[in-house]
Amino acid sequence: MAKTKWAVDYAHSTIDFTVKHMMISKVKGSFQNFEVELEADPQDLTDANISFIVDASSISTKNDDRDNHLRSADFLDVEQYPKITFVSKSVTKAGNNEYNVTGDLTIHGVTKEETFKATFEGISKNPMSGAETAGFSAEGTVKRSNYGLTWNAALETGGVLVGDEIKFTVELEASKAE
Repeated sequence: MAKTKWAVDYAHSTIDFTVKHMMISKVKGSFQNFEVELEADPQDLTDANISFIVDASSISTKNDDRDNHLRSADFLDVEQYPKITFVSKSVTKAGNNEYNVTGDLTIHGVTKEETFKATFEGISKNPMSGAETAGFSAEGTVKRSNYGLTWNAALETGGVLVGDEIKFTVELEASKAE
């Protein structure tokens, strides 16, 4: 299959995250609004062009108080930094349908090179639209402190309220663009 543009189906795609809370549990959340540009041969992603633009204010942990705090200057500061972006620089094969996607991730105005593990999940014909549709997933962990996100609170039992490592998981369903 040749390299082609793919249109992401946002109703069947997600960007989720998980972070430790109080050093004893995990809080999960997601970004509700994002755009993806994907140009690839799904059978061989090594020459893929991938970019994400995430609306930072669309963060949701299903708790309004926490979400508002995450949008504040203590964390994402969405007034000053409304977008989180990722632009791929290289994709290397890591196994059967598995890849390492390296690119520039920008959060809170800070850009760092990060690598995410991606998987081509398969391709099928969508019975509703008739379009050739592919599935992709990705995951990776970043340290929020590397992006200037250092707010925290000490716990009286030791440790901190919010973990430094954020695990991201992405699920994409995309159809061949016409």
